[in-house]
Amino acid sequence: MKLDTATKSESSKIQNEIISSIGELINLKNLEPGDKLPSERTLSEKFGVSRGVVREAIQKLELYGLLISRPQSGTFVANIGVTAMNGMIEDILRLEDQDFKALVETRILLELKTVRLASMRRTKVDLENMKSALVAYENKVTHGEDAVQEDLLFHLAIAKASGNATINTFMLMITPEIITNFEKHHVCGKSRALQGIEEHEAIYKAIEQQNPQLAKQKMKDHFSELYHYCYNI
Repeated sequence: MKLDTATKSESSKIQNEIISSIGELINLKNLEPGDKLPSERTLSEKFGVSRGVVREAIQKLELYGLLISRPQSGTFVANIGVTAMNGMIEDILRLEDQDFKALVETRILLELKTVRLASMRRTKVDLENMKSALVAYENKVTHGEDAVQEDLLFHLAIAKASGNATINTFMLMITPEIITNFEKHHVCGKSRALQGIEEHEAIYKAIEQQNPQLAKQKMKDHFSELYHYCYNI
């Protein structure tokens, strides 16, 4: 079945099958960190799907830190042990609807800590990355375009600015799945996008001013609908 004619459920199922197949291929060929995967074209022919399906599966594994794509070079196994990689792939494939609320709750706890650390440790480069993502988000929203990726990049820029590699890794693992499922689970209304511009700006300014308490409060304000979703408050 072609991806463009498949339902979201069918597309997700196909993508998960390819993710599982890539994991099996890594095990079968005993690929180690730094080893190169076959090209998208080769994988699409091997698995009998379009290159687009393979690309989406690779991008998802890359977001979770399991693969690394280098322009003009290809896709490589990230610096992680095979056992850990297999476990993470299993977790990705096991993620079901009933787990979504737990992921949202985890994100709240992580980001409240992350934004405090970012406000204390941010560098000039961190601020530039956050500002770039913030501006990109605003441009998309004001033009009525989907800004999920830009929202994601803003929050990931904050995580990176925290200076805590472990927290940053956790955020890379859970944030993409959460943000891309907001509409599916009716967490945030579409009117929230415009309000999100002001909230992102307030978070950015608090981090720029290196005010941990204000940054935490502004993130709480930004998460108002998430609090309602998780705790009915």
